Amino acid sequence: MLGCLVNADCERVLMNHLDHVIDSLAREQVWRYNPTSEPAAEPTALAAVALAAHGRQGAAERARVWLAQLQNADGSVGLRAADPTPGWCTALAVLAWKTCEPSADCEDYSRPVRQAVDWMLSIAGETSAPQEEAGHDTTLAGWPWVAETHSWVEPTAQGLLALKAVGQGDHPRAREAARLLEDRLLESGGCNYGNTIVLGQQLLPHVQPTGWTLVTLADEGTTTPKVMRSLDYLERELGRTTSAASLAYGLMGLAAFDHWPNDADGWLTAAASGALRRGASHEMALLALAGLKRKHPFPTGDRQVAPSIS
Repeated sequence: MLGCLVNADCERVLMNHLDHVIDSLAREQVWRYNPTSEPAAEPTALAAVALAAHGRQGAAERARVWLAQLQNADGSVGLRAADPTPGWCTALAVLAWKTCEPSADCEDYSRPVRQAVDWMLSIAGETSAPQEEAGHDTTLAGWPWVAETHSWVEPTAQGLLALKAVGQGDHPRAREAARLLEDRLLESGGCNYGNTIVLGQQLLPHVQPTGWTLVTLADEGTTTPKVMRSLDYLERELGRTTSAASLAYGLMGLAAFDHWPNDADGWLTAAASGALRRGASHEMALLALAGLKRKHPFPTGDRQVAPSIS
């Protein structure tokens, strides 16, 4: 594992690589999915959160300003300058703006945050009457990727995190979103992107939505069998060959429940080396967040933190 003989050696190597990742992120003027793509809201918001969490408020402020310039008149934040819709990145922008510390030299984002939250509360995923064949509760509303469509796991998780970040974790929409996320966990552990059963067959879990869901539910005080089996799923699924983004999401999900696999430092180090070679700021932002381990920066509001399982 990259020459590490003991966990302490691996942690030192990881921190060295994370320093390079943060330095690379901080040098960027705009943030993209890859070096040849257009600047985009998702990697920019994640970079702002990661940079602020690692003490790089100056660079984080450039990202926050860019997101504010991208905000639409209705409060939503589109994908990129040329694509003002759909607005699923709005919740991520709220998380980025809320990283501005009161003592930091940054803009006043209270108005962009208020407009963004108002827009978020104005939309919801489509619901329908209970459907036994669906396998999940179709009456619950979270957030969709695109307006006037089904509620999906990741935008719902991001929406709930954004409401917690602005002190509205007990808002009825937030509580319904938490119920939806728990409902969408598969009986065998993990979750798919939005459904649980299709044509009588349980869908397969995926790391990214599972990681987002566990990060979001960690302060809900729930250790239901489905949550515990979801942690087991991530533990089994993650490894040296897991893609950088999925690895980061999965490790954040585990760390939110105070659990860190023994080999995770080595996996992160290898992934960080690859992301640096590719110049992939989106991946670097996610890996920098995962490298924070149990000190993840996502809001937990005033709700009960889930107990350790390590």
